[in-house]
Amino acid sequence: MPLRIGLTGKPRIGKSTIVKDVIGRLKAEGVPVGGMLTADLREHGCRVGFAIEDIRTGETGVLAHVQLPTRGPSVGKYTINLMDLDGIGARSISEATMRPEIELIFIDEIGTMELKSRSFIETVERALESEKHLVVTVHQRSTHELVQRIRGTFEILEVTEANRDEMATIIMKTVKNSLNGEG
Repeated sequence: MPLRIGLTGKPRIGKSTIVKDVIGRLKAEGVPVGGMLTADLREHGCRVGFAIEDIRTGETGVLAHVQLPTRGPSVGKYTINLMDLDGIGARSISEATMRPEIELIFIDEIGTMELKSRSFIETVERALESEKHLVVTVHQRSTHELVQRIRGTFEILEVTEANRDEMATIIMKTVKNSLNGEG
């Protein structure tokens, strides 16, 4: 049975930082991983949007921005860039699902912005149906059907200030056990 871990926690608690730490450790050990990462975009110390990155290729784009020149759905003050969300985010998950050498897919994050894309949702659903190991981050208060399904089928770990420093090590141990068939 494939490993299914979901990280949740309040905004800015460190979920993405933990995921990046685990990915870095696995890559250093030569473990092929795929999927997508998100990160803040900052200008003059202020967050103006979010970047998206294909973990395997390093290709980056803009997930959302306060001053996006194209029209798209919005969440709060941010306009979603569906072209990069689908072309980089959803594609990175789809390719990781199809590539036989990739056993572990990371999806950071399955949140309000990402769930504005039908392509993203369908790609995540295909990854869930695969035999690949998955580590995802989910919005703490999301009531979206896909997030609720993940909460019902994944081991959900809540990141807190008390446990965030050791969370990457905990996840690494679990991931390595699963990759070695000890899960």
